[in-house]
Amino acid sequence: MKIGETRVEDTFAEAFDMSYARLLITADDEHWLQAAVQEVTGYSSSVIACDAEVGLEEWLAADKTPDGRPGAAILLFGFSARSLAASVPTRVGQCVMTCPTTAVFDGLPDASERIQLGKQIRFFGDGYQKSKLIGERRYWRIPVMDGEFLVEESLGVEAGVGGGNLILQATERAAGLAAARRGVAALADMAGLITPFPGGIARSGSKVGSRYRGLPASTADAYCPTLKGRVESQLDEKAQLAYEIVIDGVSPDLVGQGIARAAEAVAGEGVIVIGAGNYGGTLGAHQFHLHQLLSPVD
Repeated sequence: MKIGETRVEDTFAEAFDMSYARLLITADDEHWLQAAVQEVTGYSSSVIACDAEVGLEEWLAADKTPDGRPGAAILLFGFSARSLAASVPTRVGQCVMTCPTTAVFDGLPDASERIQLGKQIRFFGDGYQKSKLIGERRYWRIPVMDGEFLVEESLGVEAGVGGGNLILQATERAAGLAAARRGVAALADMAGLITPFPGGIARSGSKVGSRYRGLPASTADAYCPTLKGRVESQLDEKAQLAYEIVIDGVSPDLVGQGIARAAEAVAGEGVIVIGAGNYGGTLGAHQFHLHQLLSPVD
C-alpha cells in the first residue's frame, strides 16, 4: 500500500489498556492558563519512567468552562486508577495550585470510579480550608497568597487506550521533522486524544527489556541508523532516521482514527516508509493494523 510515494508497511501498532482522568483547568487569562498547562504536562511522556502520560486535550473558551474563564482540558493516563490516585493530586498540588489564579474541576463528573483530588490536597490549607457543596459536587477552597485555590474534591476515572503509534522513516532530518509535525498537527483538533511525548514525537523509541539487569526497556535498536550493520535493522536502505508518534486516547476507535489521520498527514516528500511499533501481539490488548485503518470502506 502507498500514500503517494510513501509506502505503508503491512504491520500493526500494539497498544495497551489504561485508565485516564480529565482535568479542567481555568485561570484569569491565557498567560497563567498556559503556564499551568505547561507545568502539569511536564515529565509525562511515558509510564516506563514517568508517573503518568499527560497532555493537552483541548483549549476551552470561557463559555465552555464551569467558572466562565479561559480553560484547558488535560488528559492523564496511567495503568490503573490506583496509579492515577497517587500521581494526579501531586501534579495538581505542585503544578496548578502554585500557579496564580487557577482553579481545577473534574472533567468526568459522571464516571462511577473516582479518585481523591481536593480531598487530599486540602490538607495544605493547614485547617483553614473550607468545603462547598454545589448540587452533588463538592469543592475545596484552600487559602493561598493571592486568595483561594478552588479544586474539586474528586475526579472521575474511565478506561482508555495508551501506546497507539506510527513510525515514519525519512531520507533526511528536515523531511522527517516536517512530516512528524504534520502528523501531530493533524491530531490537534481531535478531542479525546493526546500525544504525550515532546512536541508529540519520540525519537528514542523503545523495545521491551535490556541487556542490563533491572531495566524494563531500552533503545529501539532496529530503528537506530548508527546501528545499521550491527543489528537486524528495520530501516529502509534509503532511510537515514525514524520518528515515532505515540497516541493515547479515550477509546480504541478514536486511537485508530488518530493513527490513520496522522499517517495520511505524515506521507509526503522525503518520507519513504510508514510503519508501527509492536511486540508481536504478545503484550497489548489492542492491535491497530495500518492497512485496515487506511483502506477505504465500501
